Amino acid sequence: MAKQDTQEVCLNGHQITDRYYSSPEFRKKFCTTCGEKTIHTCPSCAKDIKGHMIYENVIDLSGRSTPVPNICDNCGADFPWREKKQKIKELSNPTNVEKDATFLIGVLCDRFHLIVKQLRQRHNDRPTLDINDEYDVQDLLHSLLKIYFDDIRPEEWNPSYAGSSTRSDFLLKDEQIIIEVKKTRTGLKAKQLGEQLIIDIAHYKNNFGCKILYCFVYDPEGYISNPKGIESDLSKNETGFNVIVNIIPKGH
Repeated sequence: MAKQDTQEVCLNGHQITDRYYSSPEFRKKFCTTCGEKTIHTCPSCAKDIKGHMIYENVIDLSGRSTPVPNICDNCGADFPWREKKQKIKELSNPTNVEKDATFLIGVLCDRFHLIVKQLRQRHNDRPTLDINDEYDVQDLLHSLLKIYFDDIRPEEWNPSYAGSSTRSDFLLKDEQIIIEVKKTRTGLKAKQLGEQLIIDIAHYKNNFGCKILYCFVYDPEGYISNPKGIESDLSKNETGFNVIVNIIPKGH
């Protein structure tokens, strides 16, 4: 006799567990890979997302996990992660000349924490890149940006504001995007981060070659208790200058 368990998946499509009921200790409210919220039922029909098949008197030693579905087999609706996966696939196609640059940057940033964790798992404990400070974040992100972008200019000087000038971490010249990188630490938590970003945004508005400021904040220790709130407060969509704030991971 067989019984089907349920799987829990984050909104970006990362599987948390495919044994939601039989092993409740593996449940999580937020994804440890990207910080997104998790679900175990279809948002459209509330039917459980099918997980591991449990057979009576059979011990499964295969170690395999149930594939994450893209469509609910009960109502036919797309799961939230399907559209994002399709867009990533389309934009990763080298024949696709028109790239959605901010989307691609978002993909890299959303997966940044997962990449950091994977880099630690090296064969025979070989040396790796440890992300200890902001410079380490910049180095890794710079390498990842090369997947999609050709002209990446590090540490560009920007016009002065209130008597001082500043350097952006990266300028994507062709896309007219400035990327600012932050890594939280003991002295850079929510209050200090918000203050710094407000000053940075004012600085970069004076850069007439820039249409978008993308602020990537890496918060592996979880110093930011309300990342969505900071993102919402500081992200702006104005004529001629947009600000996107992305704090990763979310939910600790």
